[in-house]
Amino acid sequence: MILLKDATVVNADGIKETDVLIDGGIIAKVGDGLDSYGAEVIDCYGKLVFPGFIDMHCHLREPGQTHKEDIASGAAAAIAGGYTAVCCMPNTTPSVDSPELVRYVRERSADVSGAEVYPIGAITRGQGGKELCEFGAMKEAGAVAVSDDGLPVTDGAVMLNALKYANTFGMLVISHSEDKSISGHGVVNDGENATVAGLRGIPRAAESAAVAREVMLAEECGARIHIAHVSTANSIDVIRSAKKRGVRVTCETCPHYFSATDDEILSYNTNAKINPPLRAQADVDAVIAGIVDGTIDAIATDHAPHHRDEKNREFDYAPFGTVGLETAFSVAYTYLVQPEIITLPDLCRLMSAAPAKILGLDGGKIAEGCRADITVVDPDDEYTVDVQTFRSKGKNSLFDGWRLKGRIVRVFVAGEEKVV
Repeated sequence: MILLKDATVVNADGIKETDVLIDGGIIAKVGDGLDSYGAEVIDCYGKLVFPGFIDMHCHLREPGQTHKEDIASGAAAAIAGGYTAVCCMPNTTPSVDSPELVRYVRERSADVSGAEVYPIGAITRGQGGKELCEFGAMKEAGAVAVSDDGLPVTDGAVMLNALKYANTFGMLVISHSEDKSISGHGVVNDGENATVAGLRGIPRAAESAAVAREVMLAEECGARIHIAHVSTANSIDVIRSAKKRGVRVTCETCPHYFSATDDEILSYNTNAKINPPLRAQADVDAVIAGIVDGTIDAIATDHAPHHRDEKNREFDYAPFGTVGLETAFSVAYTYLVQPEIITLPDLCRLMSAAPAKILGLDGGKIAEGCRADITVVDPDDEYTVDVQTFRSKGKNSLFDGWRLKGRIVRVFVAGEEKVV
């Protein structure tokens, strides 16, 4: 047994100063002055105790790209960031597009000590955008959703059929919403900074037009759709309007879309090369407004590790992506909670309760009888991000050198304390 004493427990529905008793992987009791007899007592005075964070969207690169990341290193990085569960995208080599490969990811995750890893299966064979995968068989093998993330499903008829097919199994479809005919060979947000830097731009409409298509297709067949990594004001407007009409749409954004602008590209820092790209301040403001009014349901990391040699190239040729598992909470706490844009319960909803609900996973709440997935945070610990300390193989962080507040100090997965 473990007793978290004098904790500030943060749930999506409020904050309470109390004790938490963990026994056998379950939260046995929550209350004041709990008996510590026979338990390991951990003093949590001044600490925030959250239900473990759940990342809806990360890239762990295994199988086939383990020079960038593997399931073991990714699960360890997740723990360091306070995540007790992560959902990994299927754009590996080969793509996770069969029940056999879904089982491989689940079995590998069972062999490592870290966060729980849930695979997301591909929508189409080899993520080729044509032939649908066996959704039911992948779900039975352990897939929690389907997505071709990294690539859009270009053919609208294929996506419509995917939504209908997934709906029969109660599966969530996650859309990488990008019109490649619009984004073309762009590498940064289309705007003044792209012109100044002499880099090819990606118009905002490449995202927002694709979001509009996905929403209309979901509305057509009454299926669920989840929009990944939302970054533009128009996309948020489309989703906000659709929700008001009763469309079954949810969405996520990422820490870099509410904390950074495309000013970051002016130094040709390839860690600022992300897809969708960092946007202008007006879009950052719109993302924040979408978080505040609930249009944006969740914060995900889109953790995208790359080898140093791959990022250390000319901007045009470097791959898209930044790592995010080990900084997401601190960025959100520093840029949303500290300036009083949102509350701690709001942050719990965005990083824990909503992802659990959307994906149908255990977790998201600290209450008696719940699985003991718990993250303990020191809210007063301010630190400078140093990628050399990361547990991830990927050191390509946009936030390297940034000063952030809120450090993860303890993480429990099913009651077992992990190494932070």
